[in-house]
This record gives sequence, structure tokens and C-alpha cells, in this order.
Amino acid sequence: MDSAFLITTFVTLLVVIDPLALTPMFIAITQGIDQRRRRIIAVRACLTAAGILIIFALLGEALLDFIGISMSAFRIAGGILLFLTALDMLSDKRTQKRRERSTEAGDDDHDDPSVFPLAIPLLAGPGAITTVILLVAARPDWFGFAWVMGLMLAALTLVFISFLSASFVEHALGKTGINVTTRLLGMLLAALAVQFVLDGLRDFGFLA
Repeated sequence: MDSAFLITTFVTLLVVIDPLALTPMFIAITQGIDQRRRRIIAVRACLTAAGILIIFALLGEALLDFIGISMSAFRIAGGILLFLTALDMLSDKRTQKRRERSTEAGDDDHDDPSVFPLAIPLLAGPGAITTVILLVAARPDWFGFAWVMGLMLAALTLVFISFLSASFVEHALGKTGINVTTRLLGMLLAALAVQFVLDGLRDFGFLA
């Protein structure tokens, strides 16, 4: 397994899941909840998101074949979706949307927000699901699958750590630091999204 693919995979997953942007959301969603329960919510959210992403990684391509969508077409669509996500990050719309989701779900599921909205759609949202399917398709063997899943779990582990240290991270970076980091990651995600589209077009023979 080449190191370039491993680095690209990890960075892509980290950018799409975006632990830094989720940290203030976690604080807002779990406001007024004691530290012990916060840890339980963090564990449950990360494990649920991991299970969802593994299922889509295993069945995603087979499901596409069943409904007659080629992997190349899905790669182009996924690249466009990720590019739109990157634009949201660059304009701060993504953080606003996640804040709205967490606020809307707060009244309905205040006692246990681990599954909704934390696991779905904040952690295992459309962008993360699309990315996992595309990355697994790029290395369609069990060795590649294992590496992608391992790196996905590593990214979620960082999310878990950020949840546990949410207050510290927020104070250390400050609002400006989080905004700057989010925009830098958005630029990187935009470039990776364009690469997905170019790969799909190349599969169709539009590019040499």
C-alpha cells in the first residue's frame, strides 16, 4: 500500500468528518450534562458513526451496481458533493448548518443526542459516506478495505479525543483559530474533490 494513498485517505476523512468544527457543536449539544455522561455520549456517537460507515463501505458499491449506477458516475457525483461541502466550509455555512441541526434536534432528543444528531448526520453524514465508498472503490481489495477502515477509525478516534477535550480545544484555538483551520481544510477538500471528478471523467474517456 503506497504511502501517498494512505496520507490522502486519512487527510480526506479527517477533513470531511472535521473534528474541530464538531467540537463546539458537541459542547452546545451536551450543555448542562455532567462529564461522565458526556463521555458515554461521545463513545456511543463515535461507535455508531463507525458502524454506519463500515456498512456503507461494505455494501455501497454493490448497492450502486444493483440500481445501475457506475462507480465512475458516483465518483463524479461524490466529487461534486465534496466540492460543495468545501465551499460551505470556506464560507462558514457548514458550521451554521451543523449548529442548526443540533439546535433542531436538541428539543426532540436532549437526553441522548449520541445517535441523532451526533452520529447522524454530523459524523456519518452524506460527505463521509460518499468519501468512504469512493476510497474503498479506489483500492477494491480486502487489504485496501482494511487500511481505509483503519484510517476511518483513527479519524473517529481523534473526534472522540476532541469531544473529551472540547472545552480545552475551544479555549486554546479560540473562534478565530477554529475559523482559520476550517477554511484551510476547506481548500484542501476542494482540491481533493476536483481530483475525484477528474478521475471519474478519465474513466469515461473524457481525459487522457
